[in-house]
Amino acid sequence: MTTDNASNIKLAAEVNGWMRLQCHRIGRAMGLCKKLVSSFSYSWKKKRELAVAQQQLNLPEHSLKTECPTRWGSRQAMIDRVLEQQKAIAQVLSNDRKTRHLSLMWQDVDVLEAINKSLSRLVEFTDALSGEKYVSVSFLKPTLHLFNNSLLAVQEDDTDLTKSIKKKILDYLNEKYDDAATQELLDMASALDPRFKLKYVSEDNRGSIEASLTTEMKRDNAPLETAAVPADDTEDAAAAAPNKKKKKGLGSFFKATVDQAAEPQPTLQQDKAIALELQSYLQAGPLDAEEDPLKWWRESLSILARKYLCIPATSSSSERVFSTGGNIVTCLRSSLKPDQRKLLAVDDLIG
Repeated sequence: MTTDNASNIKLAAEVNGWMRLQCHRIGRAMGLCKKLVSSFSYSWKKKRELAVAQQQLNLPEHSLKTECPTRWGSRQAMIDRVLEQQKAIAQVLSNDRKTRHLSLMWQDVDVLEAINKSLSRLVEFTDALSGEKYVSVSFLKPTLHLFNNSLLAVQEDDTDLTKSIKKKILDYLNEKYDDAATQELLDMASALDPRFKLKYVSEDNRGSIEASLTTEMKRDNAPLETAAVPADDTEDAAAAAPNKKKKKGLGSFFKATVDQAAEPQPTLQQDKAIALELQSYLQAGPLDAEEDPLKWWRESLSILARKYLCIPATSSSSERVFSTGGNIVTCLRSSLKPDQRKLLAVDDLIG
């Protein structure tokens, strides 16, 4: 959380163990950004003037976006739109003495650009990780690896503020999943995902993970290959709507990074069928990164796969609905009829 230096705020963050990004520059820039967006949201005159300025400056005729506390990524979306329309906003504000003080200074622009650069690359991951119809737990280790080595790695042209934001995010995420029990769970989930197997398990832990898999297979009497089960109706639904735009899933982020050739794995003792079966699975070529591992396991069903390849229970979809409703039915729109609300809701979701 980003806070000021008030003692009660600092104590609250410390007591709850929250990561606190202490930066007066960020606080000022964010506060100013919210105020200017609000001034355009509640003034039809400013909206009209903004549209005129956009045409004069050859800017996209986009409305400003308001941050919603319960909608992930809304702060970054608000900042990105303000930066896009910066010149048009400045032109409108300069013509009004009452709101001229809301114009962004170059220091504020630098801060907003640093925040946007750090957060914009995480937006698609946030959307993908909030999915409810596909496996995501096995993506945590690959995602953390990608964040540490690519998306949030320090670049030569990064400002000091951008470097600080990236470091804070990485420190928080790495510490969040650092305990041994969580690491073992994530390693087991990745190992049982045919797209990754042991690719993102550290060399030091590969032996113990293979041993844990073998132990659980023996204990549960759960060989990796058993009878196949019928497929669900997702394929029929996809065939019924061939022209529907496919939502970008987590696998697309790793399609270019997953090797298509199988990695050589340490040879195990071949005196037990269960060890041979495990080794056969680990040495087989990886599944395409955009394929569904649960569909793959239908042909070689495993109790371990059903145990570890879980889909998290999430309220993100219902929160999106409430956020959309809150943006539509405000105190100034309390007389909207149901049909009008539906049309506005569709427009909001599409936009």
